[in-house]
Amino acid sequence: MTHIVNITQFKMGQKWGWLTGARAKERHTWGFILRVVMKALGLLVALNVLFAVTNPLPTLGKLTIYNWLVDGRARLPYGENPAESYNLSLNNLNAMFASHELARDKAEDEFRVILVGDSATWGFLLRPEDTLAGQINRGGYQTADGRRVVAYNVGYPTMSLLKDVLMLDKALAYEPDMVVWLVTLESFPRDRQLDSPPAANNPDTVRDLIERYDLQLDPDDERFVEYDFWDNTIYGQRRALADWINLQRYGVMWDTTGIDQAYPETYPLRTSDFEADESWHEFEGPEDYAADYLTWDVLEAGIRRVAEVGDVPLLVVNEPIFISDGVNSDLRYNLWYPRWLYDRYRADLAERAAAENWQYLDGWDAVAPEEFTDSPVHMTPEGMRVLSELVGEGIVEIESWSP
Repeated sequence: MTHIVNITQFKMGQKWGWLTGARAKERHTWGFILRVVMKALGLLVALNVLFAVTNPLPTLGKLTIYNWLVDGRARLPYGENPAESYNLSLNNLNAMFASHELARDKAEDEFRVILVGDSATWGFLLRPEDTLAGQINRGGYQTADGRRVVAYNVGYPTMSLLKDVLMLDKALAYEPDMVVWLVTLESFPRDRQLDSPPAANNPDTVRDLIERYDLQLDPDDERFVEYDFWDNTIYGQRRALADWINLQRYGVMWDTTGIDQAYPETYPLRTSDFEADESWHEFEGPEDYAADYLTWDVLEAGIRRVAEVGDVPLLVVNEPIFISDGVNSDLRYNLWYPRWLYDRYRADLAERAAAENWQYLDGWDAVAPEEFTDSPVHMTPEGMRVLSELVGEGIVEIESWSP
């Protein structure tokens, strides 16, 4: 009997010990998991704090697969339909320029020309080879000393002289031999300068330009995109990080196809018939027009910025516009421009160019009306060919006598 009791007690002890050990093991397992989770959260918080404090995105933007693993892009990244265009819009200037062919090494026989401007220069609805830069490069222009004229497209599809100066300021780091700045009246309105996302999303750089050149723009404009501490964390910058990653990813498709924008089969043509009005922005007509609404100071700042580089000539080009012969075309050249204002703008621009000794080319009526596509400044390949000949010849002429 005693033997049986001892065996029973032994078995019960075994069972109780097993249960006690299992529970201890369970407690140990959950404690381990909790410690791992807490450490992971701590590491994640630390990484976010470090990211916010150091702000690595500008430096990260310089890391790229372009110009070594894949070809550099022929124009700055821009697009809202990546699946079709293999392109996207972002505001990291370093990433934008690192992806551009301008970032490649400069050849010894290369006369490097930077083209700055709006969507017409960028080449909306045009393939890279049909843009202004593409057609100048196809033209086979050479300088007097035998260097090849190689044009680089640094246009960007928004209307703002301030955005142009921002891009110009960045592009001047890439050893240009000449700058061509294409402008049009719609880029001059003072209240539209920060409507361009790259300008609004780079407040520190733009504020520096405002202060350096005493621009009559508000450095505290509410359109500047400001980031607080949490906005600068990895979580807050997740969209910017994704854009940088996707820019690299789409580079493979760009390199394979040469496609960098979506090309619709049809699109609405520029308007040819207009209402009987002469308004422009908030101005109903010449009687209430305010001359200081145009940002001549920003144009002059860009010219000064180029002059600071030294021995880099600048050609200012008043780009071609669509000139309608439709209903009320006696009042308006096109949907954007009433005749009274555009004529005044042209006269003022020519007068300033002469007074300041700018190199200036007025190509406003150089392209036939039928060679414009969906806006008063977007051109067909043939229209751009005409402009490329004017600009290409101007480049060679200016270079031939520049010091």
